[in-house]
Amino acid sequence: MSDTPESTQSPETITIDIPANPLGLNTGTGSISKVSPDLSTASLPDGVKQVLDVVAELPTYATQIYTNNKSLVTSIGLLIGLIVGVKLTLAILSAINEIPLLAPTFELVGIGYTSWFVYRYLLQASTRKELTDEIDSFKSEVLGKNKKA
Repeated sequence: MSDTPESTQSPETITIDIPANPLGLNTGTGSISKVSPDLSTASLPDGVKQVLDVVAELPTYATQIYTNNKSLVTSIGLLIGLIVGVKLTLAILSAINEIPLLAPTFELVGIGYTSWFVYRYLLQASTRKELTDEIDSFKSEVLGKNKKA
């Protein structure tokens, strides 16, 4: 066995003549050159120069505002986060409300729990006192203050 193929044939060459300007367009005798824009602000109007200066200094302004008003910026951020959270929660509840039989089930659970709570804590004076003691105990744990006697 040899490494060369047994039959060697040369591929046929087909030549097609294409005219220099097949569409008859005026191509001219110019060259292509890269044009870069002049980025100097000397040729710009004064108003545009002022706007570009303000935009260039915008990160510095934002940093100064944040450092001078940290608590205000943080509060505004938390408020925006709270609004987004409430809207998201309402959207989820609205989607759950559209599921058949799920909304009535939640309503029955709510009515049942409310009925139990009223029966357990609100009907008798002794259980009302127990509830107020539990609320006071919880408040003292959360606020870290001792109960005033």
